[in-house]
Amino acid sequence: MSRGKLRPVFKRLWLLAPVATLGLGCSSTWGCDSDENWEQQTFPLPATLRDGSVPTQDTSCEELCEALGARTPCARVQGTEVGEDGGVIEQVSCEAHFLCEGRRPEGLCSDGAVASETPALGALFARMAHLEAASVPAFERLADELAVHGAPEHLVRAARRSAKDEVRHAEAMESLARRHGAPMPELKVAPFQARSLEALAIENAVEGCVRETYGALLAGWQARSAEDAQVRESLGTIAPDELRHAELSWAIDAWALEQLSPDARERVNTARREAWRELEQDAASSHLPDEVARHSGLPSAEVARELVRELASELMPGALA
Repeated sequence: MSRGKLRPVFKRLWLLAPVATLGLGCSSTWGCDSDENWEQQTFPLPATLRDGSVPTQDTSCEELCEALGARTPCARVQGTEVGEDGGVIEQVSCEAHFLCEGRRPEGLCSDGAVASETPALGALFARMAHLEAASVPAFERLADELAVHGAPEHLVRAARRSAKDEVRHAEAMESLARRHGAPMPELKVAPFQARSLEALAIENAVEGCVRETYGALLAGWQARSAEDAQVRESLGTIAPDELRHAELSWAIDAWALEQLSPDARERVNTARREAWRELEQDAASSHLPDEVARHSGLPSAEVARELVRELASELMPGALA
């Protein structure tokens, strides 16, 4: 995958993103379809239900969560804010789905979860900060392994530079998380073990050529679509870095495949095809409250799935046929 091909694909897809300054927004977001990525969170009551009616004291928490794009278990709870009438504003506790795209290191033991009472938007950015922080040791290990396996020096240098980029990205996402009431989650990564070039190539194909490449596309999308100006500014800075990281993943892929046997190359490509299929499934099963999606700028599940399919059709034709 050459730089000359990846960038035009991204630019074409980024132009499809609704621009926040025009007042456009999306309703939900893409996330990993795994129960460990659902968290119990507390939300303000929705203004309307799915059928357009206004919530009342008799409205069940199931109906409230459905209107928020979340799921059960649920409960109506007393909030911490006081309304104009002097009464405590009621809230609802639901399970919400969170993002997990990007380059995840082997041995990642923590999931970026925060306390259930954390505001949903803060919890989202905390997960994003956690994943950015996890990318730091992932790239550091990648650089060391590339050097051991005799990769060109420019690939090793680019991997080390990417690790430094991810430090800044984690700090930016942590700032957004804290601004919205969430702490930085603890990061736990198990000690790395030596591995073969084939194992490195498979991880790079899955985490870099698929997950991180899609994550780079999302960063640019958010930079255009987020209603929150600070989110647009932060992602506008991060997106070009993530595009370079995606390009690095494909450059490493091209080099590694040249070193491997035909059978090993086929195993790498099989893992890549499966990663595209899993990513498409993740996109189709996304859930986030509307307000969180609007502020974060993430696309709806339907749009996210189409973005995955468009990206796969350009980068690995036939993977999602």
